[in-house]
Amino acid sequence: MSKIAIFLANGFEEIEGLTVVDICRRCGLTIDMVSITEEKQVMGSHKIPVTADMTLSQVDFEEYDCLVLPGGGQGTKNLEACEVLMQQVDAFYAAGKYIAAICAAPSIFGHRGILQGKRACSYPCFEDHLEGAAVTAGPVEIDGNVITSRGMGTSIPFGLAIAGVFCGQNKADACAHGIVYQP
Repeated sequence: MSKIAIFLANGFEEIEGLTVVDICRRCGLTIDMVSITEEKQVMGSHKIPVTADMTLSQVDFEEYDCLVLPGGGQGTKNLEACEVLMQQVDAFYAAGKYIAAICAAPSIFGHRGILQGKRACSYPCFEDHLEGAAVTAGPVEIDGNVITSRGMGTSIPFGLAIAGVFCGQNKADACAHGIVYQP
């Protein structure tokens, strides 16, 4: 069974992170919330404290099939400053494993050269950071093993896209129906 890790940094956008977790768990997927700090509790960008399942030092990256990066301006900066996580983002991409990011966080992929020749989207003011990408205004882009999305308002389709990759489109569609999501 597929296993997903979503990385939470202080300043992350709560809706973008927790919506993905909720949708994946509704679809029966295993998704672990990982704090990149030494503490499980992480403070979101709107001062909502969230308790992660584990800290970065407890993660065995070999167990995972996808790494997810939520946005939030400060959260994205903190994620990008985490060397261990950035090494794993590069390793997952090179190995053909999925990497996903929303809002400001796709800029990390742009800075790392991952988006060269790929369709990608992000929060509008971060589009200049999607270096080498064919930037779109779509709510979600899946190009190869890279999934990107635009922001809090596209969190549900982002979560459903990730779920669709790992549990099939029928199950993701059933989840969308169950939460009364109407694109």
